[in-house]
Amino acid sequence: MTVTIGIRREDKNEWERRVPFIPADLAALQSRCGLRFLVQPSPIRVFKDGEYAASGVTLSEDLSSAPLILAIKEIPTELLLPGRVYVCFAHVAKGQAYNMPMLQRYLELGCSLLDYEKITDESNRRLIFFGRHAGYAGMVETLRCLGQRLAAKGLQTPLVHVRHAYAYKDLENAKAHLSDLGKQILRVGLPREIRPMVFGFTGYGNVSHGAQEVLDCLRVREIGVSALRAETGITPEWGEIIKVVFREENTVQPLDPAASFNLQEYYRNPERYRSCFEAHLPHLDVLVNAIYWEERYPRLVTREWARRAYAPESNPRLKVIGDISCDIEGSIEITAKITKPDNPCYVFEPATGTVQDGVYGDGPVIMAVDNLPCEFPKESSEYFSAVLREMACDLAAADWSAGFDVLNLPPHLKKALIVHRGALTPAYRYLQEHLDRYEQSAGRQ
Repeated sequence: MTVTIGIRREDKNEWERRVPFIPADLAALQSRCGLRFLVQPSPIRVFKDGEYAASGVTLSEDLSSAPLILAIKEIPTELLLPGRVYVCFAHVAKGQAYNMPMLQRYLELGCSLLDYEKITDESNRRLIFFGRHAGYAGMVETLRCLGQRLAAKGLQTPLVHVRHAYAYKDLENAKAHLSDLGKQILRVGLPREIRPMVFGFTGYGNVSHGAQEVLDCLRVREIGVSALRAETGITPEWGEIIKVVFREENTVQPLDPAASFNLQEYYRNPERYRSCFEAHLPHLDVLVNAIYWEERYPRLVTREWARRAYAPESNPRLKVIGDISCDIEGSIEITAKITKPDNPCYVFEPATGTVQDGVYGDGPVIMAVDNLPCEFPKESSEYFSAVLREMACDLAAADWSAGFDVLNLPPHLKKALIVHRGALTPAYRYLQEHLDRYEQSAGRQ
């Protein structure tokens, strides 16, 4: 029997142009696995409706005949269909309050929900993600914010010509432009008072690697953390732009002064550690935050530090924070709100705790776009589709009417199943507490 799979249009916002499958991969899957795809038309999708039609894929507004429906972002609650299997980035696994109504609706409608974020291997490493692409776009936007901030302070540099990530034709075009700007910087130099420009990266995973790949287009020099804080200090002779990458042992230390840092213990018992990252901040011009963070972990940048560092008559070095991780009041506590690609940054004023869009003000500039991969939709989609196409036949072959215990899914997919046939699966039953909390909160309003 031919299985029909529906591909939703993305409608969370006008910037979401990515797709879970590119046309060529859908055509190959229809031939190889005997699948039938229904693709909702979209006026903004990076791959046009005509490209899907030319690949032999059916365009259809109505996906009701598809038992399996795939998307990138969350699906609006009012559009969920009873009994369907949905695959998307659900953003519920942390108990995110804003998505508890959506999770509750999946349960009420007897649906199944599989979350891309939870598709992992035997070592719990994610198998499908947009992290590197978030790093690409986040670094471009951070560099643009930096160029604008410097200009606002009367310092003209080639970085003032960096565009929004979405304004480039594609990633290669963006990297070529940055390489040209890097050549200009080497030729004319940066103003002496900001030379060298020091970029600090927290994290060393896919997000950080993507961001560093973009920054490296400017021809940077990398140094170690110990060199950053050397007694001789940072001097213009170091070069134009340098970068330093911080690992966990550089950002936290044990509460017990007699203890030494242990990475696995830190992950298991972060309450036994405190942040020591503030010691690095006076040496940075730009902080690029690319770590995974939960509330149980110490913060990197606090409001209290910012209040002290940006007190009247002070002149702190830190100009821009590119918070690619973008957790509101999270590891960067002064990340006060999320932003959109066309207005990516704001100034946080530590004295008042207020924000002002743009780059003018006394506090640091915060870049906090929460959906960065959509700024390079073609590359993001091509990568994602190449990984997801290897899972599509298994998703289609599963007997979704079977109980969870006997559901014939490969382990990496089964562990990503949050809801099955209207019930939380065993690994995600902790979410019931979050659902109950939401219900109680809603009842009091």
